[in-house]
Amino acid sequence: MKSSRSRFLEVRGVRYHVREWGREGAPRLFLLHGWMDVSASFQFIVDALEGDWHVIAPDWRGFGLSQWCGDAYWFPDYFADLDAILEQLQPNGEVRLGGHSLGGNVALMYAGIRPSRVGRVVVMDGFGLVDRSPEEAPGRYEKWLHDLRSPAQFRPYADFDTLAARLCRDNPRLAAEQAVWLARHLGEDDGQGGIRLAGDPAHRRVNPVLYRRAESEACWRRVSAPVLWLEPDDQSVRQRIGVNDESHESAKACLRDVRVATITDAGHNLHHDQPQQVAGIIEAFLRSEHA
Repeated sequence: MKSSRSRFLEVRGVRYHVREWGREGAPRLFLLHGWMDVSASFQFIVDALEGDWHVIAPDWRGFGLSQWCGDAYWFPDYFADLDAILEQLQPNGEVRLGGHSLGGNVALMYAGIRPSRVGRVVVMDGFGLVDRSPEEAPGRYEKWLHDLRSPAQFRPYADFDTLAARLCRDNPRLAAEQAVWLARHLGEDDGQGGIRLAGDPAHRRVNPVLYRRAESEACWRRVSAPVLWLEPDDQSVRQRIGVNDESHESAKACLRDVRVATITDAGHNLHHDQPQQVAGIIEAFLRSEHA
């Protein structure tokens, strides 16, 4: 494996962990992980990259080695945190930005919020969510208030091997050795002789703010950068959360310059399932910016 190094940044009052691969001075590629994931999740893609890249991946607030932030997390904070990180690490020029799942949504929306700041976008199975009706708001707020009354918790695991076995059950395509390695980064000591997920359990609470797909689409329509849209041939996760084919295609239609590539024999965690395929397509896309 290619070695990584860690640094910690002060980001809007939060101590942020940032993982980096490659040499300083090489072309930068910022990668954003998904929900309940960590920056180390991109290790397999980084290992498969053939070129000279400086890959930079933060642990989002409340995930991995980054600081926890109280009893609630708000989606717009991802944009503000990303903006602050970029200001510290690449204050000038256009950035190459990629992300998986939630991270892909953040990357794509940020590219529409600050179009002059982003030169290339890579979205790895980040398709947006189902639009929510305003009528759901009272019940959602009520559930959130109820959840706040008791501490949020993650289920415990006996050891890292048990967590690795859980990762393999969740993703049958994941190789055993990959799962063992990921478990060491996705898990941490729970202080009681067991292992728990490395992150703030408050992420499990229901988000009281309803998802408005029209707002996301408005951001997507402002994206001026070329977009690489990577999706797995197994789209069961997207279908399970209710994003139908029509809304999936309408998301792509919002983008001015989008190249779609399907990753074969892969599910939602396509960066784990087929890192060689994913890395090769990403590199070809990034190299084309000067073609």
